[in-house]
Amino acid sequence: VVLRPGSGSRQQDPQGGADGLALASDPVGTLNFLAMVENLQGDSGRGYYLEILIGTPPQALNILVDTGSSNFAVAGVPDPDVTSYFNTELSSTYKSQGIDVTVKYSQGSWTGVLGTDVITIPKGIDGSYTINIATILESENFFLPGVKWHGILGLAYDALAKPSSSVETFFDSLVRQAKIPNIFSLQMCGAGLPVSGSGTNGGSLVLGGIEPSLYKGDIWYTPVKEEWYYQVEILKLEVGGQNLELDCREYNADKAIVDSGTTLLRLPQKVFSAVVQAIARTSLIQEFSSGFWTGSQLACWDKTERPWSLFPKLSIYLRDENSSRSFRISILPQHYIQPILGIGENLQCYRFGISSSTNALVIGATVMEGFYVIFDRAQRRVGFAVSPCAEVDGSPVSEIEGPFTTADVASNCVSSVSFHEPVLWIASYALMSLCGIILLVLIILLLIPPRCQHRYTDNDVVNDESSLVRHRWK
Repeated sequence: VVLRPGSGSRQQDPQGGADGLALASDPVGTLNFLAMVENLQGDSGRGYYLEILIGTPPQALNILVDTGSSNFAVAGVPDPDVTSYFNTELSSTYKSQGIDVTVKYSQGSWTGVLGTDVITIPKGIDGSYTINIATILESENFFLPGVKWHGILGLAYDALAKPSSSVETFFDSLVRQAKIPNIFSLQMCGAGLPVSGSGTNGGSLVLGGIEPSLYKGDIWYTPVKEEWYYQVEILKLEVGGQNLELDCREYNADKAIVDSGTTLLRLPQKVFSAVVQAIARTSLIQEFSSGFWTGSQLACWDKTERPWSLFPKLSIYLRDENSSRSFRISILPQHYIQPILGIGENLQCYRFGISSSTNALVIGATVMEGFYVIFDRAQRRVGFAVSPCAEVDGSPVSEIEGPFTTADVASNCVSSVSFHEPVLWIASYALMSLCGIILLVLIILLLIPPRCQHRYTDNDVVNDESSLVRHRWK
């Protein structure tokens, strides 16, 4: 595999520091970014988690870090697949809000009750803070055997919070109470390591800024198109340096998001098919089972072999903050040809770390493990820099290059009209129209203006692709 050194101009942060390093100077005195280094554990197959202390006296729980949802929820009762849970009766500071909340995933769900309690983060920011917390009382296929986390930390925007966006999110509460900058950054170190392995791969969640030791080279920023998920704009994909030549809107159908809670790189069906065809055409393998590409079969080689040299590099082009420019993030096969533990005695088996999606392109752990990712909410942008831990056998397996011109792509690859929950919108307008008709008829017949009130309620279902439940290898 030939590695090309990254090149490109340094992105200057409007706050005055190169790459946003000005944020490392914190006047409040609550931040010590070095103390947050290596505060995560886990792997791409079962997620990366952070230890959080909840309640008084504190109860220690491992919480899955998920940038694709917005609720902070923990197991509230014993569960056969959970080693610990938050016992509200043992906390003198817990206050129930008496509000039921249900979050449903495509394969899995949980139901619980909203409340508040104090939390501290041992390897995070100093101090204790009062946070909205959902205690999970019932779940189905959410906690799975072997997981070492006991809850989920949703770090997306409040638009995705359930049962409504009025529920202040975990990170918004920290920003307000601790007065930290509205930015966090994430490094997950699992490139080339077995998925669902020991679960002790390192990682870092830096709350309130950017830690320089967690990246090398320049940070490249792409705008957040809409503040619900971290929705970005993808301009094109290349396999082995060859453009897929698809309409750029195909890459953003119906959204493209950056989501640490998804294990794989998920592609819209048309894009997925094109990528599989390009990889199969470019790889040095003449015959390959279709089951490998669909995730139903593993591919195995002798343990002395390294199959990564047989596969091409994959590049994703993102629009730069300067809309006339783009940059590309690239991953080598060590990211998407992923080893699986415990299959054969003399064989090492691998899974395909890319899958198809019906409603989104999701930059999940398969890609994120190559980069230090900055979620700059204050300036509505997501940044990418090469991660030093994205190395296999001493060689880097991720790259960032740019700038490139965007003259060859459309000025906007994202639909200007997006309905987060289109079925609800259609139903809502239909009911409102029906209500209006009934009101008109009653006025005419009774000559009395009765009240006809339609209440629009936020749906409890999270119809997103952020759940590790759907994509966990099992």
